[in-house]
Amino acid sequence: MECELPKNRRLLRPESYDPAARLFDQVNLRLLTELQADPRLSMAELARRVAMSAPAVTERVQRLERAGVIKGYRIETDPAALGLPVTAFARIRPMPGSLPKIAELAAEIPWVSECYRITGEDCFLVKLHAHAIDELEEILDRFLTYGNTTTSIVVSTPVAQRNPPLPEPQGC
Repeated sequence: MECELPKNRRLLRPESYDPAARLFDQVNLRLLTELQADPRLSMAELARRVAMSAPAVTERVQRLERAGVIKGYRIETDPAALGLPVTAFARIRPMPGSLPKIAELAAEIPWVSECYRITGEDCFLVKLHAHAIDELEEILDRFLTYGNTTTSIVVSTPVAQRNPPLPEPQGC
């Protein structure tokens, strides 16, 4: 059974790779699974694990990068091991006209590791790390110029940060 091509799209070669139709085929999902488990894999090792040639795997990974599926490769550090044992989440409810200022301030503060614009009464959710509670207080005080904060200190992490589940394979 053949795949039906999208309208206004010409197939140059029957065996050509169509990223729109096959972005999440079984091979790409296997590549993503392997890279999620170990982003430091070489293309040669990744190719060996999926039983393909290194150039073919490299091309597929580059297409996933260009499509924005793979946004980057990063190192994960333990804040406590870096001397920042206090992790907290702060919800911030801005005063009128302060919305952009809170986002700018969050970007400037190196102890803020994540900042989300959210729905509800609070407009921002900020994850931050500190050396101690008194330092956490100083960081939070900087936000009080622009709005009210509600803070929760992390006591444990039953589920660590992880990638979302991969989609089901697409195709014919």
